[in-house]
Amino acid sequence: MTDRPSRRGANVISIDSGSGLANATIQQRLVPVRLFYDFLVEEGLRESNPVGRGRYTPGRQRGGHQRGLVPRLTKLPWIPSEQQWLEILEVARAEPVRNRLMLALAYDAALRREELCSLRTDDLDPAHRTLRVRAETTKNRLERVVPYSASTGVLMSAYLAHRATISRARGALFLSESRRNHAQPLSLWTWSKVVRRIALAAGVPRFSTHTTRHLCLTDLARMGWELHAIATFAGHRNTDGGVDKLMERVTSACR
Repeated sequence: MTDRPSRRGANVISIDSGSGLANATIQQRLVPVRLFYDFLVEEGLRESNPVGRGRYTPGRQRGGHQRGLVPRLTKLPWIPSEQQWLEILEVARAEPVRNRLMLALAYDAALRREELCSLRTDDLDPAHRTLRVRAETTKNRLERVVPYSASTGVLMSAYLAHRATISRARGALFLSESRRNHAQPLSLWTWSKVVRRIALAAGVPRFSTHTTRHLCLTDLARMGWELHAIATFAGHRNTDGGVDKLMERVTSACR
C-alpha cells in the first residue's frame, strides 16, 4: 500500500505528493484486516493477530509503548508564506465577485468548505457584519456566529446586488451561474475547482479550500489569542486535534 501508484492518477496532488497511499488511508485500510484476524483468534483459528496494535506495557523501556504495524504520522498543517498568500490574492482579484467574496469569507470566518457553500441568505446579519454557521452544516454539529471584515462587507454588498440579477428567491447564498445549473446552489466540488484553478494560476499548488481556515486560525494565534478562544471561534468542542497542531505550527515558525 505504501508503494503502489494512486488509483486516481499521477496528477492528483495529495498531502504526501507522491505515489502510494497516505498514512491515514493505510490506517483505515488496516482496520478491517485487523478486525478479521481478531475474529479468527476469537474463534480459535489463529493463535495471534499479525496486524498488531500499539500497546502500552508497564515496565517496558521507553515508557512501555509498543508500535503498531504501521506507525501513525502526525503532520503539522501547511500554511502559505506571506508572499504565496499575496500571489493567491493577486490572482483572485481577477475572479468574479462571488468567488472573491467566498475566498474572503473563508479566511475571515475560518469556514470549512461545506460551511461556506451551505450559507443561506438568512444566515447573514449585514448590520453587525456577522454570519451564522448553522449546526447541521458543521463537522461537529456546533452552531456559531462569526464576524467578517469591513472590506468583505463591501464585497458582500456587491455580490448581493449581483445575486439579485440571478435570483431574488431566498435560500442558498452562493448560486451557480452556469447554463446547466443556473441559479442552483453552488456545489462543494465547483468551489474546490475554483480554488484549485486559483492555486495553480498563482503557482501555489498546495493551496486548498481548507488552507484559508488554517491561515486564519494561525493569524489569530500570532495576534495573541488564547487557545480556548481560537477553538471556540473555529467551532471545536475542545483544543484537541487541529487547533493544538496549529499552535505547534505557529510556535515552530516563530523560533
